[in-house]
Amino acid sequence: MDIATGSPLDGPDRDTAGEALQGALVDLVDLSLTGKQAHWNLYGPRFRSVHLHLDEVVATARDFADQVAERAAAIGVSPDGRAATVAAGSLPEAPSGWQADTAVVEQLVGTLSTVVARMRERIAKTGEADPVTQDLLITVTAALEKHAWMFRAEHETRG
Repeated sequence: MDIATGSPLDGPDRDTAGEALQGALVDLVDLSLTGKQAHWNLYGPRFRSVHLHLDEVVATARDFADQVAERAAAIGVSPDGRAATVAAGSLPEAPSGWQADTAVVEQLVGTLSTVVARMRERIAKTGEADPVTQDLLITVTAALEKHAWMFRAEHETRG
């Protein structure tokens, strides 16, 4: 099937970049949902600071999900953010019910670590295929690494 919008990339490079962007989209949508689940079910003495930081993570994930999806469309790849697609490639499931602030911080340390590792793999794969996509993934990863650092610092102060 022809690509509806055309592509500035040849087939193999488009496929490489598209696969990386689709994986990033799934991770970012899932991260935003994980962050909101924790945000809504959080309790504990550091409720306010963790609650506000979760809002920041969700905003970051949602903003970059849109940028990643639009980059995919720009190179002729149809982005897929449907619930079933996100569920099929999802991160470790967030726990249900009320969660202590310490548990939420620990969960976010692990979740962000997973997403960052996947993003770094995508960065490595897209360097030759599409430096523009690689640049976007680098920007996303830098922002996620900052959130990961802050949650690790929060986690270590509780230990």
